[in-house]
Amino acid sequence: MSEEFSAQDRAHMVRALELAALGLYTTDPNPRVGCVLTNAEGVVGEGWHQRAGEPHAEILALRAAGAQARGGTVYVTLEPCSHTGRTPPCADALVAAGVARVVCCSRDPYPKVAGRGIDRLRSAGIAVSVGGLADAARQLNVGFFSRFERDRPFVRLKLAMSLDGRTAPASGAKLWISGEASRADVQAWRARSSAVLTGSGTVRADDPRLDVRLAYGPWVRQPLRVVLDTTLRSAPGARIFKGAGALVFAAADAAQKSLDNCRIERVPRAAGGLDLNAVMQRLAALEMNEVLLECGATLAGAFIASRLVDELVLYVAPQLLGADAAPLMRIGEAALPGLPRWEFRDQQRIGDDMRLILSIKSP
Repeated sequence: MSEEFSAQDRAHMVRALELAALGLYTTDPNPRVGCVLTNAEGVVGEGWHQRAGEPHAEILALRAAGAQARGGTVYVTLEPCSHTGRTPPCADALVAAGVARVVCCSRDPYPKVAGRGIDRLRSAGIAVSVGGLADAARQLNVGFFSRFERDRPFVRLKLAMSLDGRTAPASGAKLWISGEASRADVQAWRARSSAVLTGSGTVRADDPRLDVRLAYGPWVRQPLRVVLDTTLRSAPGARIFKGAGALVFAAADAAQKSLDNCRIERVPRAAGGLDLNAVMQRLAALEMNEVLLECGATLAGAFIASRLVDELVLYVAPQLLGADAAPLMRIGEAALPGLPRWEFRDQQRIGDDMRLILSIKSP
């Protein structure tokens, strides 16, 4: 941390990040934000953003602090907002409360804020420090930053494989690769995602639901279920279409067809299927922050080859399936030289399996 941040600043910001993480499964499409308000006596208020449309973290901390907020220091994991959306500007509320200092991890990438909240505070005579624990705050909101900085969601590819890197028996028989504990762990990845995406081949072969079936507090969202179906071959009765809300992307020139309980959007074709960049840009426009890919080897390979995968979540089961079994992903040899290298970021035992998390290795 820079010289502007003391050990005490760091301790309070760590607590603010802990509060922000409480909204991991509920704030979408808003960022996860936590706030701690202190004065000379210590902590006088805390808050965390719970759901879009409800009070932001700063407002909840101010309510908890009441008159004790005046002259205090506010620790918030993202720049206070400066515009009126579904709620009034937090920057104005902080000014009205008479706080003396605001410490935030980073500027808000949202164009309607993007430094304006900080400017509003400073113009009112409030001292503002920016940059403490910025990496941790960004990691908590990787999709929110990605959506505004890259015009696409953060994409996480989840795969389960055997020790020899295979995903299904050569016979085509149905077989759970990962164990029950790993499958429960996947529910948490789904719950934090804005959308879960698969291909029509997986819909036809496995008929998945791709929904969240575990409870994570009182405000669990169901992620948007997305199917890439170039020629609209999915069966209308597939389980993924049960209940409203599914989205199907088809080729612009595919035959006209309707599917119950879902909407169909058209995107251009690309080699071997749909234009995946166009799909991601559309999902960003729909306010999707994090997208979880749960798909077969062909679509997984296409996303990797298109350099659209930011993180790999691999569940490795202690079994062998043999050389003729289905591969982890299909990528043509010509695409290999241009692909990034990956680095292990986390390894954890989940039941009988090993979960590996990898991110793209920095140059």
